[in-house]
Amino acid sequence: MERTAQCACGAVTIVARGDPSGVVACHCLACQRRTGSVLGVGAYFPEDRVVVSGETKLFVRPTDAGHSFSTHFCPGCGTSLYWSSGRNLGLVGIAVGAFADPSFPPPIRSVWEQSRHSWLHVGTAEQHYPKGRVS
Repeated sequence: MERTAQCACGAVTIVARGDPSGVVACHCLACQRRTGSVLGVGAYFPEDRVVVSGETKLFVRPTDAGHSFSTHFCPGCGTSLYWSSGRNLGLVGIAVGAFADPSFPPPIRSVWEQSRHSWLHVGTAEQHYPKGRVS
């Protein structure tokens, strides 16, 4: 199976092969700011199953745990499309909304719920964490 994600203007596309290893809803303030929404939802794939076409801009920030978090976005329309983290080497997170597929698998994990908006609950998630998941 292949799934295709793209930015709002179509200049950047991502093809991901197979099923994601996990879909995560993140309520951290950085994801809220990155998405402009109340949470970020990402599907994680091994990097060798992801092909990106088109030029992206890169923004790197530190995480609370001391890792780097690298976000790639479209320089034309500004869509935040995919990211990688020093914590999860070898995995690429892709914004679930960029797939524009209502049948996409739901989040299995909800993290950083300490900054979750009180009116929002991710009922599909089997795992809930006040901060990030500890490996």
